Amino acid sequence: MRTLWIKLLLWGYAVFSMAPLVVMVLSSFRPTSEIFDEPIGLPTGSAFDNYAKAWTEASFSTYVVNSVIVVVSAVLLGAVVSLLAAYPLGRRRFGGRGLLTAYFISGMTLPAHLGVLPLFYLLESMGLVDSLLGLILVYAAGSIPFNVFVLTAFFRQLPYELDEAASLDGAGPLATFWHVMLPLVRPAIATVIVFQFVPLWNDFFYPLVLMRDESKLTLPVGLTHFFGEFQNDWGTLFAGLVMTTIPLVVLFVLATRQIVAGLTAGMNR
Repeated sequence: MRTLWIKLLLWGYAVFSMAPLVVMVLSSFRPTSEIFDEPIGLPTGSAFDNYAKAWTEASFSTYVVNSVIVVVSAVLLGAVVSLLAAYPLGRRRFGGRGLLTAYFISGMTLPAHLGVLPLFYLLESMGLVDSLLGLILVYAAGSIPFNVFVLTAFFRQLPYELDEAASLDGAGPLATFWHVMLPLVRPAIATVIVFQFVPLWNDFFYPLVLMRDESKLTLPVGLTHFFGEFQNDWGTLFAGLVMTTIPLVVLFVLATRQIVAGLTAGMNR
């Protein structure tokens, strides 16, 4: 009986949490007049007029493309650099390893926004202000401390006998890393990718400070222009919000199994 009540409670919470998303999706297919007359209702008009309007007239396609380029590039670059740093920290014993690990972890304790002024001047001296490349480098660098912290812990959990077996088979450090270690830490890689993708996709601060050209804006800042231009067109606004949410939903659906494996790794050890 207790299990039944717990399941009912969880299902009730899920329905309550999903209700605003369902209303947002349904409203994205409705004209504004219908939304004002009946806030909660089923679509009755043309299905994709609002999406076409948001994509073309509101420059939404530009914001989406910029966000995809910046976030995907930053996440992949940050993950690659972090893997190359975490592997020796987690699998090799050398002098200063603890100090170097603490150095990486210390990056998680400092609010990154406090250094925005020297960061701005640095990027300006390199000609990277108002540049997608500059934003990618800022995001990638900011993700490294957390990524190294998580990946190092995963590498340390793997048996050291794996290194010895690979060495006996003639594999060098790079071959061991690529063919043995990397497949075993896929849950950790998926975890850091998702945990970095979501805040970067929603980040408003750095694009606002570093970007000037409207054609280079990412979705969070572009949405402010979008809301200002279409504040009376609720159907188009909901369509824009749905398109903003879709990549996050797809990412979670594709990576759920790996994320759960990453978060629960080591519980049975």
